[in-house]
Order: sequence, then C-alpha cells, then structure tokens
Amino acid sequence: MEMQCKDGPAPLGKLFKQGAEGRIFESLFMGRRAIIKERFSKKYRHPILDSKLTLKRLYGEARCMTKARRLGVATPTLFALDSEMHTLTFEYIDGPSVKEVLLQAGSLPGYGEQIEDIAVQIGRAVGQLHDGGLVHGDLTTSNMIIHGDSKQLVLIDFGLSFTSTLPEDKAVDLYVLERALLSMHSSNGNVMERVLASYRKSSKQWSATLNKLAQVRLRGRKRTMVG
Repeated sequence: MEMQCKDGPAPLGKLFKQGAEGRIFESLFMGRRAIIKERFSKKYRHPILDSKLTLKRLYGEARCMTKARRLGVATPTLFALDSEMHTLTFEYIDGPSVKEVLLQAGSLPGYGEQIEDIAVQIGRAVGQLHDGGLVHGDLTTSNMIIHGDSKQLVLIDFGLSFTSTLPEDKAVDLYVLERALLSMHSSNGNVMERVLASYRKSSKQWSATLNKLAQVRLRGRKRTMVG
C-alpha cells in the first residue's frame, strides 16, 4: 500500500483545498482520478517528534478509514500511503457534498424526499461506525459526499477519527453533526431529528449514546450562555 517516488518529490497535482492540518490535491493514480492528502510538517516541533506524530496520524487515518469500510460504511478506497511524503492517496468520489445539496435543496423538485434519504443514510452510517467502536471526529456536511451515480452517502476525512466504545465520545460525534446542521442548514427543517430516527434503527447501542447526547447538549448551551 506504500507508494514511493524514487526520483524525489513529484508534483502532487492540482491544489484542491488547504486546511490547518494539510493540503488536498486532485491528481491521477495509475490512470484513475484521485485525491492526495498531504499532512503538514509543524515547524515549531522538534523534527524527530514532528515526524513521529505526523506518521502516527497518517497511519491512524488510514486504519480508521479501512475499519469504516469493513463496518459497511462507504468511504473512498485508499490507494496508497507514502510515509516519506506524508501523503494518503484516495479514490476520487464524483458528486456534491451534503453541504452543497442541502444549501440548494429548497430550489430542487422533490427536495423533501431527497433530504429524507440523506438523513436516513447519515443516521445509518454513523450508527454503523459507533457500533463498531469508531468515532469519526469531524461529522460535518462538508465531509459527506453523495455519489453522483449511485446517490450513496460516502464519508470522507477520517483525520480526526479514533476508536472508542464510550457513549460520551459517540455523543460528542453526534453533537458536532447537530451543530453543523443547525448552523448551516436550519432552513431545511429539523434534519437532525430524522438523522437520529435512522440512528436509533441502525445502532444497537443508541440508548446510552442518546442519553449522553442530552448531557452534551446541556453543557454546550451553558458554554454558549457563559460566552
């Protein structure tokens, strides 16, 4: 799975997105459209420590994405990991993000059914992750893509993912999603309510998690009031 470049660093492709932790490029891998994620080196850290931490997160992201696929959750196929370049190369998923779909849904015919289908798929996918002991860590609508052909929900960006069986960790995962839906997509109605209905059907451990979610919400409201 490890990809090396014998002739030294090659151009990674067209810069697609840049964040605090890395850069995303659109490229080709063995003739297939691909996404390359490059993790930054942190100059303020000791070089040896920085390399160890970067590699730990790189391998951690690859493991979590692979585990998610084993649990039945649709994710991009991982093509390669390069420990020298600190990159992961994934399958390119052709389709809009859930964020894009929800922002324009009101202007499309049949948008109610479309939103319902997306909510059901989100709840099912997160339920599968959580029952398998995996927390995504960054459940936002930007990290979910609707495949252009199959209309299947695909989860991306497992950079903050980790394994956990604690209801608290799963509840925080859901709370992040809830805040994203409320802040960006409140005009689409209570999408989170439909997500949670699907989550209950998909997760065997939903009761403990949703009890914790109520506590996490309360803590979130208190922080908001305090400022």
